[in-house]
Amino acid sequence: MKILVVDDEEDVKSLFEQKFRKEIRSAQFEFSFAFSGEQALAFLAQHPSEVVMILSDINMPGMSGIELLKTIRKDFPSAPPQVMMITAYGDSNNHDQAMQLGADDFLTKPVNFVELKEKLLKTL
Repeated sequence: MKILVVDDEEDVKSLFEQKFRKEIRSAQFEFSFAFSGEQALAFLAQHPSEVVMILSDINMPGMSGIELLKTIRKDFPSAPPQVMMITAYGDSNNHDQAMQLGADDFLTKPVNFVELKEKLLKTL
């Protein structure tokens, strides 16, 4: 499964690579990383039907995760990836807005990687 992780914190890349080392090695998951909403859209434009899951932070400078979600749902309807929103702010406003815009799931930071792994495996 090809997963695009979108987060303005660049250390998230090494964290995901560490937590999913076994799954990456066995080619169960393939991670790509974008460090802004704009980078994520550029990646999706270059790889339109490859990405199965997007894990996106909500609070990022420039394009927020909510704006990214809106754009993905509008511009990629033919091969819609699943989108899981991740935020340090688990308030009901962010949650409700993300779900209304078509998010498939919602997680809060710090990410529980055991729970995330279970959710990803269910989508395989």
